[in-house]
Amino acid sequence: MFEQVFKNIDNAFREDDGCSTELDYAEQSSWILFLKWLDDYEKDKAIKSKLENKEFKPVLKKEFQWSTWAVVKDKVGKVDFNKILTGPDLKSFIDDKLFPYLKSFRNNTKDTNTLEYKIGEIFHEIKNKLSDGYSIREVVDAVDKLQFKSSEQKHELSALYEEKIKNMGNSGRNGGEYYTPRALIKSIIQIIDPKIGETIYDGAVGSAGFLIEAYEHMNKSKSLTTSELKTLQNKTFYGIEKISLAYVIGLMNMILHGIESPNIIRKNTLEDNIQEIQNKDRVDVILANPPFGGKTEKKHIQENFPIRTSETSYLFLQHFIKKLKVGGRAAVVIKNTFLSNTDNSSISLRKQLLEECNLFTILDLPGGAFLGTGVKTVVLFFEKGKPTEYLWYYQLNVERNIGKTNPLNENDLEDFIKLSKKQSSTDNSWTINIDKVDTKIFDLSVKNPNKVEMIDNRSPEEIISEIEILDKQSLEKFKNIKGLIDKE
Repeated sequence: MFEQVFKNIDNAFREDDGCSTELDYAEQSSWILFLKWLDDYEKDKAIKSKLENKEFKPVLKKEFQWSTWAVVKDKVGKVDFNKILTGPDLKSFIDDKLFPYLKSFRNNTKDTNTLEYKIGEIFHEIKNKLSDGYSIREVVDAVDKLQFKSSEQKHELSALYEEKIKNMGNSGRNGGEYYTPRALIKSIIQIIDPKIGETIYDGAVGSAGFLIEAYEHMNKSKSLTTSELKTLQNKTFYGIEKISLAYVIGLMNMILHGIESPNIIRKNTLEDNIQEIQNKDRVDVILANPPFGGKTEKKHIQENFPIRTSETSYLFLQHFIKKLKVGGRAAVVIKNTFLSNTDNSSISLRKQLLEECNLFTILDLPGGAFLGTGVKTVVLFFEKGKPTEYLWYYQLNVERNIGKTNPLNENDLEDFIKLSKKQSSTDNSWTINIDKVDTKIFDLSVKNPNKVEMIDNRSPEEIISEIEILDKQSLEKFKNIKGLIDKE
């Protein structure tokens, strides 16, 4: 229904000098989609208030509502071309009036969970990059064709937006920060299995893939009461995001998937001293793919952690362990080098994880699982409150190269999900008793005991001699083929 509309929006972005990458397309479409969603949302609330004989007060002043500046329509619903802004007038209105007004919302309320605050946060972190007012008019006209009313419309819009985020993941450089393969997320959530009433947290929320899939999982788990639906909407999902672009996209993504006032905060998770985390701050479930790929935190940030390190993902792991309630469960994506690095911080962190938590599963992912990065990763599944006794490893072997054209899919992970329930041993899975782990370095490397490596015991001279023989054989075959061709 709306696929062509999204294509038209991207075409308008490509023709504008202010947008040059998939990241720009996602960012700029986000704020425009948000304002259209807000208009539909408020119209729906106004109708419900009228039916209930209640007073309704819109969030935005009249002149800043979508139906006043974006697409003005007459009483019969036709566009009034005499009243709509375009070209330089439209750009000037957006840059000089609309954005400053929306940005001011952040200073007008202290409650971070209100819609007003979310509006202020979004427009404080983003700016209009579209340089041509006529391009803006094209985008606005296209977005106006979208409807956020029926569940079918919302489902399609969320799927199209998800595809846009996936394209960001394909855009190289830092694209992988924004997109965790949804097949992987769904599999992780099936293993963790969050329940209604539990709090779910992601301290590196990105595009909110983990929170959204957890919402879908819990929403479909059973027939929910009105009270349970309210709990799911308002008191279940929490997240923090440092990067402004990811924050805006994560908010919009959650809204499109049905979480109308996401509890996401824009800040650096690692700025908080973990010693100050209290019981009231702890959560039942943590699902996260913290930043990896060489980024480091400054020394004053490292001082917030007992195990000081410049590796960002290690700081996040300490934060997650501290943030979990006793009995709480977590699944965290991390570089596979964490399992074997011999520096003091790596050893200390592995020791802490094994002693304070039951690290019950390590999922070893193939290279290329994360688009836009070349980093090899594992997923750590653990429960806080009791030490590890056994480690169950699963080495995901998809028997193909994974990349843009062959991404990780749900079928690839079916065997992992099935075997994880009983933690069975197969060619790709095995169990290790904690007593077998070296307590000096706590090496947790993925070493599949079911795969015996063939060792070549030949001397270098013997290997060179065999290469020479093979080269001569190849040359003879080539001469024979060439002779046959010449005869023809």
